[in-house]
Amino acid sequence: MAEGYVSSPPPARTALVTGATRGIGRAIAVGLARAGLDVGVVARDAARLEEVAGEVRDLGRKAVVAVADVTDSAAVESAVRAVEDGLGSVDLLVNNAGRIDAEVPLWEADPDEWWAIMETNVRGPFLVSRAVVPGMLARGGGRVIDLNSGSGTRDTAHTTAYYASKTALFRIGGALHEAGYDRGLRAFELAPGVVVTDMTRSMPVHRDRTDWTDVADVVELAVMIARGGLDELSGRYLRAGTDTPASLRFQAARGQVTADDMVRKLRVADWPSDR
Repeated sequence: MAEGYVSSPPPARTALVTGATRGIGRAIAVGLARAGLDVGVVARDAARLEEVAGEVRDLGRKAVVAVADVTDSAAVESAVRAVEDGLGSVDLLVNNAGRIDAEVPLWEADPDEWWAIMETNVRGPFLVSRAVVPGMLARGGGRVIDLNSGSGTRDTAHTTAYYASKTALFRIGGALHEAGYDRGLRAFELAPGVVVTDMTRSMPVHRDRTDWTDVADVVELAVMIARGGLDELSGRYLRAGTDTPASLRFQAARGQVTADDMVRKLRVADWPSDR
């Protein structure tokens, strides 16, 4: 990646959000619409997608529904074309679709379930980014947010597919940043903390949890990224509930990365994170 200033793309007018039928994905899709973006929503459940699209339209924004399994290459290509045709472009991609495996050690894991998690959490963002990013580059740039996790920065005794997939996702986000930055692409790995969702409520590890992250904190950072307010932090790992817009703007204003900042790069190291 070349050194020096590279102009950023304009604030996003349109977005594509995967896994948009519930939880964090739904909140981000509606939050982006509330911030003035037209939104394409992608998931496997057509009825639930229509519900989310209705919320977006109620906010006065355009919504496009595209039913697809993010692990299916042909379905992803078709969904992206439908969203681009309906919205005119995809300026912001939010790779949110994801799954988690059973809380068992690796030797007790079901091989088919283990690989299915990797398919959704790694192949999915790869396929969607591969379909969306060329159009962004042709228009001078765009922004990609991967919903990641601090799980990708450390070891675990269980849910090994989820942890491995999030580590891999850091590498995908880092690759997008390195290859696309000079062409106007900005990429971010956003960890949402632990938000109350159907998935987290089903997990024994969170059964007694009381310190949940407010999903509004996740949406706020997504909106700030969409508007270009964090472009200087492309290639970084951001944590909702820990990082705030003010703290991140301070990071961005500091300019060049210092030794103390290196933990914020997309590197698997001994990051001090419980998110």
